Amino acid sequence: MKEKLKVSLLVWNLSTNDGFIRASLLKKALHQLGHEAEILGFLFGKELYGAISAENQVQVVEGQNYPTFFKSASQLIKQIDGDIIYAIKPQPASFGVALFKKIFTRKPVILDIDDWEMSWHGGDSWRYHPNPKKLARDLFKSNGELRIPNHPLYLKLMEYLVNQANVVTVHTKFLQQRFGGISVPNGKDTSLFDPAKYDSEASRKRYGLSGYRILMFPGAPRPYKGIEDILVALDKINQPDLKLVIVGGSPYDDYDRQLLEKWGHRMIKLPKYPADIMPDVVASAHIVVVPQRDTLETRAQFPLKLTDGMAMAKPILSTRVGDIPEILGDTGYLVEPAAPEQLAEKIQFIFDNFDTANELAKKARERCIEKYSIEAMASILNSVIARL
Repeated sequence: MKEKLKVSLLVWNLSTNDGFIRASLLKKALHQLGHEAEILGFLFGKELYGAISAENQVQVVEGQNYPTFFKSASQLIKQIDGDIIYAIKPQPASFGVALFKKIFTRKPVILDIDDWEMSWHGGDSWRYHPNPKKLARDLFKSNGELRIPNHPLYLKLMEYLVNQANVVTVHTKFLQQRFGGISVPNGKDTSLFDPAKYDSEASRKRYGLSGYRILMFPGAPRPYKGIEDILVALDKINQPDLKLVIVGGSPYDDYDRQLLEKWGHRMIKLPKYPADIMPDVVASAHIVVVPQRDTLETRAQFPLKLTDGMAMAKPILSTRVGDIPEILGDTGYLVEPAAPEQLAEKIQFIFDNFDTANELAKKARERCIEKYSIEAMASILNSVIARL
């Protein structure tokens, strides 16, 4: 095997963060190993995902529904010239394309599974049993369901083909138990997310947060992420200087607006910031909250907000869902999911013992450097590539 390899990372849709963030982390880890890496993919929306900066150059092909998708796929296949093809998610527009390329070039394919795609459609209980009329409509109408490349029927097919990958990588135990593969946890750039480089009070002043005790959720709110549980907890505590800060808002729907309509007096919404600004934003938090609810979707996830807080040595309050207890170890605070009373008690406990909480947060950063840094990610990837 060549010492320096080129790896083509395939992302199914570059208009969202659904795969791009994982691909960018893998790209950084591959660069740590001295390999070249490129990100390629389809654009199914109107514009690129906001976090894709000029330095994160990507190769883009316009995404189309079937049957035009096959033409788009052939364009992307011609652009894939890596020694290794690394498909992000078992999606037809990433893994499916990679398998076609493998047929003609025999280049090895790594499949990364960072989510259970079928969990968004009811998991194993999903079935497609159309009558002849519905089948014809789904296949032949211009807006037919089966013309959509990520229809759950095709996602199920991709799951059956997982064993066609040369290597599978995952990032949670749930996914490993379901699909096998090698665990490659999400890495964090701990040199960028370094609390020594930031002044928390100055950050709070910069973002208009001075005078408040800040609980921060540095991601897009969704119902399964438990944001409402935090807000109910704040209602129970009923102290006006306690604020939940969400960053960026939801790119999927108007859920954050709904939250603000009901709990505007408990919340502050900050705009979306570039990735290199996020450490300064997180520095303004007193506590980072990741109150995941226990759902099919969350059991498979590795919440990146955890390592945001860990790397920045912030006290972290989260829930016992999926791999979260193992990720935090004994360096954070855990309650049961969907338990606002427990959240309220723990929030008060953390602020009542804030010096102790900050000492624990320093241990969280040490754990993040050891297990969830880009360097740790690169070390595991090195053994993955060696298997090829």
